[in-house]
Amino acid sequence: MKKLLLVFLFGVFAAQAQEVAKDSIAIRKDSINTAAITKDVLAVHDTLTSSKIHFKQFIIPTVLIGYGFIGLESDWLKTFNLNLREEVSEDIDRKFTIDDIAQYSTAASVFALSAFGVKSKHNLKDRSIIMGTSYLLLSATVFPLKSITHIQRPDGTAYNSFPSGHTANAFAGAEFLWQEYKDKSVWYGISGYLVASGVGAFRIINNRHWLTDVAAGAGIGILSTKAAYWLYPWVKRTLFPKDKRISSMVAPFYNGRQAGAGLVLQF
Repeated sequence: MKKLLLVFLFGVFAAQAQEVAKDSIAIRKDSINTAAITKDVLAVHDTLTSSKIHFKQFIIPTVLIGYGFIGLESDWLKTFNLNLREEVSEDIDRKFTIDDIAQYSTAASVFALSAFGVKSKHNLKDRSIIMGTSYLLLSATVFPLKSITHIQRPDGTAYNSFPSGHTANAFAGAEFLWQEYKDKSVWYGISGYLVASGVGAFRIINNRHWLTDVAAGAGIGILSTKAAYWLYPWVKRTLFPKDKRISSMVAPFYNGRQAGAGLVLQF
């Protein structure tokens, strides 16, 4: 069972990494063709490109979310969840709390890399808008689903197991990291998805979530950030017009037990 868990997590990571690698090649070709274009034209091009929907990018998150929802009713997947929990609990005697912190590390790394001089795709204001939109979409999905599905956690502490908020946060940040730094190196995206997969694994190891919870959380996280980039031009144009000198963004978060929000101001 442990091998199956690792195969699942690696499969999520590998599939997304493959998509990352293909996009990276396309980006290199585009950069060669547009090398002579001015900075202002490139900025307009990026804005227009970000508003386009490439449906193949939604295949992986859709499959993950679908797997999670099927597991709510499938007796076979429920049995698999139980067997996996028993297999993991036999070998792990104590809990690890690293997932409580690591769930935010993928998104935080975007701002940290920028602070250390690694130029990202967007500036601080635009990154904050995108991140805030992603977490708003994520929260608007995760919170209601937890209440509606009313699934008991593996440790029996609560009935809000589905989907995994920790995993959703981690994968939303991983996609955010990939989108901002895919022009620099494919390894930024790979490392982000590796950390996010680790968060999902620890949610199962710590007996806080079923595998189906983690799968759905991963899909919701990825999908939320992809949708945030698609909505970004409209959100920026509508809520943050250029003539405003002060802008703000509220970024909600959820760690499985508490909810909150961070406020970002730019003058």
